[in-house]
Amino acid sequence: MPNEIPATSLAQLREKPYKIPRSTMIVIYNHSLEVLLIERADHPGYWQSVTGSQDEGEALLQTAIREVMEETGIDASLYQLTDWQKENVYEIYPIWRHRYAPDVTHNTEHVFGLVVPGRVAVTLSPREHLQHVWLPVEKAASLCFSWSNREAILSLPERMSR
Repeated sequence: MPNEIPATSLAQLREKPYKIPRSTMIVIYNHSLEVLLIERADHPGYWQSVTGSQDEGEALLQTAIREVMEETGIDASLYQLTDWQKENVYEIYPIWRHRYAPDVTHNTEHVFGLVVPGRVAVTLSPREHLQHVWLPVEKAASLCFSWSNREAILSLPERMSR
């Protein structure tokens, strides 16, 4: 039929390359143990710390710095960014699996902490996040939709006492 579109693979139709199944989560907090959470624009009510996938050829520390800047406008290089030497492996939620190659089902998340002086100014990317809040550890953990994010936030008091 003359009006038929030739069969094209899904990968060829994609505007972006598939995401790499390695990501960072950066818990941003201050010395008063207030934690910054941001609400996802694509899923209102889903609160989280800064997260993001590693780009090809990028070191995880670079990923963390880039994601903090992109999602909050905070320059992480100005503050104390620490690799917590913690990895979480989890199944990628079905609603986000299309972003990865067809055979990818799990992601490895590397956890970082960023200590800032008080409630620093936050500039959100409106296409990614709706709003932000600074909350005490327990309240912040209770709002997170992700178990790994809750766990990381709840580890803050112990980490601060080291």
